[in-house]
Amino acid sequence: MKKKRAANSGSNRLRNDGRRKHRHWQVTVYYHDGEKFARVYIDRERAERFAERQKKSPVVKATRILEVD
Repeated sequence: MKKKRAANSGSNRLRNDGRRKHRHWQVTVYYHDGEKFARVYIDRERAERFAERQKKSPVVKATRILEVD
């Protein structure tokens, strides 16, 4: 018997998958000149530290951390 999927099951799917040993966190850095750079970490703390370091630079406009597959 198949279960019905909820409308917001995208994030639940990542948390309920028994095969997953860790999560992936993508840090995107946006620069004032319109360029962007992304890096993926498996540790949220490291991702946050990287984002904070990048924010200190005068050429960085913003940073964003997203959980990805």
